[in-house]
Amino acid sequence: MQNNSKSFSLFSIYFLGFLFSLNVALTAYIDSSFLKNFISGELVGSIFTVTYIFVILGYFLMPFVLRKYGNFKISIFLIIIELLTLTGLAVFSPSFWLVFLVMLNLISSYLIYLSIDIFLENYSDNRQTGVLRGIYLTGINLAWVLSQVISGTLLIDNNYQNVYFTSSMVLAPVFFILLFGLRNFKDSNYEVPAVWQTIKTVWANKNIFNIFMSNFLLYFFYAWMIIYMPLYLNENLGYSWLEIGKIFFVMLLPFVFIQYPLGYLADKKWGEKEILSVGFILMAITTGIISFISDGNLILWAVILFLTRIGAGMVEVMCSAYFFKKVDSFNVNIISFFRMSGPLAFIFGSLFATILLNSFSFDIKYLFLILGLLMFLGLKFSLSLQDTR
Repeated sequence: MQNNSKSFSLFSIYFLGFLFSLNVALTAYIDSSFLKNFISGELVGSIFTVTYIFVILGYFLMPFVLRKYGNFKISIFLIIIELLTLTGLAVFSPSFWLVFLVMLNLISSYLIYLSIDIFLENYSDNRQTGVLRGIYLTGINLAWVLSQVISGTLLIDNNYQNVYFTSSMVLAPVFFILLFGLRNFKDSNYEVPAVWQTIKTVWANKNIFNIFMSNFLLYFFYAWMIIYMPLYLNENLGYSWLEIGKIFFVMLLPFVFIQYPLGYLADKKWGEKEILSVGFILMAITTGIISFISDGNLILWAVILFLTRIGAGMVEVMCSAYFFKKVDSFNVNIISFFRMSGPLAFIFGSLFATILLNSFSFDIKYLFLILGLLMFLGLKFSLSLQDTR
């Protein structure tokens, strides 16, 4: 009976993760374009930087809030916030005040992912962490692949409100999955040490620090790719957004197909260290090659970006599997700190790229060569890990 209850809870978490990620993915690539309708393009980057700073503050506060109210109640509250902001963006006429709805929507989505992490970690044991995280990440990334198809059909005449409305409809079932699938969730006795103590703990534990830095580099890669790859393909190489959508559809497929089997192999055969290192090498080489491709062949671009995401998929699932083998659900302060690597990478990534492009008159294509070289740094951290097998 207990196994059936655990299986039902895990299925609820997987389905919740899939639907929530579909909701996030539908709006991820349109938020900046939507904001440009009523604020200047120069302000958009600043809006996202401020948002990520609030996300980081939210991560610092989460251990205290979770200890007081519990993960189930906090998740319900955050889902309601997410639904309200999406409904507002779908219904209200474009105005400057919608900037705050976009910001609140992004902040709540990051914190919800942390809550899902805690749900999943509670039902995991170290012998199956790679498999369970592989299944979870496969569902998330399947949602991102499907979103490329769905959002393209919704963006008729740049009607962004269609996308926000659809996103809210996708999110609505998540509320009921939480309500009925995870209502019996038992919270751990969450640790709530001072912020400086958490930083000290992470710094002292070299395995946690190295996997944090590996995850930071992965999200630094995502930051540059999300911001500058569409721009390069559209403005420099002349691809239409329809063509870019097709390229990105192919690009994202490795996340769907490789993460579950890699999670299984990490649990049963090889461990995470080797797969993580190979992933960084593949990311480094294939990303650097982008700077030397001037051919406008759509298939060539789909293939090279597909290869970059094989490497990224390897790094993503190994970072997740390794980290969650080293912590338990009560270590919410360390889990929060680990999740900060994403927004921190986006802040530093966007600032670094802005300096290169504006201060040194860099050609945008050479950003990918620099990004490839930076990915080799991942080997310093991956090879320093103490393997779990």
